[in-house]
Amino acid sequence: MKDNCIFCKIAAGQIPSATLWEDENFRVILDLGPASRGHALILPKEHFADLCELDDTMAAKVLPLAKKVGIAMMKTLGCAGFNLVQNNGEAAGQTVRHFHVHIIPRYEGGPKIVAWEPGELTDVDKQQIVEAVRAGL
Repeated sequence: MKDNCIFCKIAAGQIPSATLWEDENFRVILDLGPASRGHALILPKEHFADLCELDDTMAAKVLPLAKKVGIAMMKTLGCAGFNLVQNNGEAAGQTVRHFHVHIIPRYEGGPKIVAWEPGELTDVDKQQIVEAVRAGL
């Protein structure tokens, strides 16, 4: 736990939250600024600044938990689906430097929440991107 991290304090139960699920590794809470009814956050109890710091053992547990919560939301809240959103870095919209995953219920006729206008990818761009990323792997 990191002393000055608000999500560490929430995950540890030091700050009250509307908790949907808790186990030895995670606390799942309702987001205080929800994008839709039921918007939740998966918070690991151990501090990781972002996905790049998240260890593989914890990473392997996040997606099954997100699935479990998302299915429960569809059954109980009447949403037609859900988005999983995970931001890394300020430029990507990360406002708290503690790894977390948003589970955002989506309702028929609801607003666009996670959307973008498709761009274009030229063959030259594609080749450059593939070469650069492969070199980094």
